[in-house]
Amino acid sequence: MATSMTRGVVMIHSAPRALCPHLEWAVGRALGRAVNFDWVDQPVLPGARRAEYFWSGPIGTGAAITSAMHGWEHLRFEVTEDPSATSDGARWMHTPDLGIHHAQTDAAGNVVVGEDRIRYAMELAARDIHDMQRELQVALGSAWDDELEPFRHASDDAPVVWLHKVG
Repeated sequence: MATSMTRGVVMIHSAPRALCPHLEWAVGRALGRAVNFDWVDQPVLPGARRAEYFWSGPIGTGAAITSAMHGWEHLRFEVTEDPSATSDGARWMHTPDLGIHHAQTDAAGNVVVGEDRIRYAMELAARDIHDMQRELQVALGSAWDDELEPFRHASDDAPVVWLHKVG
């Protein structure tokens, strides 16, 4: 039986300079081949580096890459795995303070919250709209998105703009 293939992206949003070669080794080991990232400075966090790497491999490779990079301090990253004919897509987000968040994704890259997770949120909320909102924010990975957003858009050509929620 042929192995179903997929593809995805590793986005290392911030990594200490000394960790960069170790991350290449870890991702390469998960992919079964040597990789080289094009590292650039991360302007949001002086002294940190960032890189993106497009990969292809068997279904489950995104989880293997995430596992290979998990556990290092001061590392912010995302790994995506595109959906295929036989599997859903996935997204993993990691920050030093929050750890890893995993979510199923659809063909457009939107997070999909399953029926059981919604029922669980409703049960916990017990008719309190604020609790329901909190539980759905957890299911969506909003805290991870909030922390990673400035790192996603920062580049040498784009100044960092910090937005603060008002109200």
